[in-house]
Parts: sequence; C-alpha cells; structure tokens
Amino acid sequence: MSLPFPSPDLSINNTYELMDVEAIQKALGRSRASVYRYANTDPTQGLLNLPYDPTRLNPELRQSDREPLLFHPTEVSRFARDVLKMKQVTIQVQEPTQNETNRLLREILQELKSLNQAIGSLR
Repeated sequence: MSLPFPSPDLSINNTYELMDVEAIQKALGRSRASVYRYANTDPTQGLLNLPYDPTRLNPELRQSDREPLLFHPTEVSRFARDVLKMKQVTIQVQEPTQNETNRLLREILQELKSLNQAIGSLR
C-alpha cells in the first residue's frame, strides 16, 4: 500500500469518480463523524465552498447544501499524507460507470473521427 503520488493515472484528460464520505471513511479507516470534522465546511454558517484550507479535507464545489460532499481522490490522498501523516494509504481510482450518455458520446466521437478520415481521404 502506498500513496498514489505522482500518478500518471490522475491526469487531467481522464475523468474519475469523486469520493463520497463513505469511500473516504473506508480508505482512511476513520469514522464518519471524523470525516465530517476534517471536511472544510461550515454547516453552522450555511456557507458553501469555503476557501482552500491546507489543514482540512477540501470538498469539490457545490451548488447547494443539499448536494452530498464529494472529494477528489488526489485531495483525499494529500490530506492523508500531509495532515494525518499516514504512511500507507491506498486510494483506488476508477473510471466512472458507463451510462447511456457516455455510450452515446463515444458513438458520436467515433462517427466524427470516421467523417474526419473520410474528408481527409478526399483531399
């Protein structure tokens, strides 16, 4: 088990699922309450999207307080390494599950690529 830094799998071109509180709880071996304590939120003030705090676990931006807290895997790993001083943490990063929208977008991309090749061969 080791921290995934630096990892080519976490490049900007790939999209990965964000981690919810339960996934972080499982990865860090902490209680649900402690994950909420670590999170950079302020439920008493009702403020969303607080400024970045390197000593806290910073969630992704939210539009509403009803949206669940979601965290990027690299942020969870950074927090475990830098703040909790954990030596060994495994954050599994997986591609999102395939849904109808992703399937259609892939088909459209494939069709555009074939059209581009056809136009290129006419020249």
